[in-house]
Amino acid sequence: MVKLDIMSDPICPWCYIGKSYLDRALEQAPDHPFTIEWHPFQLNPEMPAEGMDRREYLEGKFGGKDGAVKAYMPVAEHAQKAGLDLNLDGIRRTPNTLDAHRLIHWAGIEGRQTAVVSSLFRAYFKEGRDIGEAEVLGDIADSCGLDASIILRLLASDADREEIRGRDAAAREMGVTSVPTFIIGGQHAVPGAQPLELWLKVIAEMTESAAS
Repeated sequence: MVKLDIMSDPICPWCYIGKSYLDRALEQAPDHPFTIEWHPFQLNPEMPAEGMDRREYLEGKFGGKDGAVKAYMPVAEHAQKAGLDLNLDGIRRTPNTLDAHRLIHWAGIEGRQTAVVSSLFRAYFKEGRDIGEAEVLGDIADSCGLDASIILRLLASDADREEIRGRDAAAREMGVTSVPTFIIGGQHAVPGAQPLELWLKVIAEMTESAAS
């Protein structure tokens, strides 16, 4: 098996697009060698704990309404190519994702990490849910086979807050500046939402190498 480490943030549309391409490659190559682990990287580590109005956030980040629209045009185009139907107009708030990353971390302990990551993306980008809210995260945990009551208790505490912040900082110290970033076998960093064809090529090369 080959470790595939993925730095990602559940409010990053390119991360969702990149995951969609990877998912399709893994479906087409069911004998792939990857074992996957998701790692925290906050796009907005200074975001207030309660989040903020999405329109205000985007216009502030991209220099006004026109800048925000221009920035998201390629997102919509690539999402469609990846087979994703994003409901961007349904997103009202941009959350702080520290708690979402804590949930992903706990899901990894239970072997449910990818399922939780998928549910977070779907909740945010398709259902317009605020994934900064504990109740929403509890619902997601429950839907993925985790004990929601335990997750809610953990979220109400400071459990693993510094762990997540430290791992985020470590990724930046390694030189990760954007997500998604995929690290293959602990050696090769592949940034960005890579197309299906690249993943199929990588899997084929790895399978061939292992057989030789």
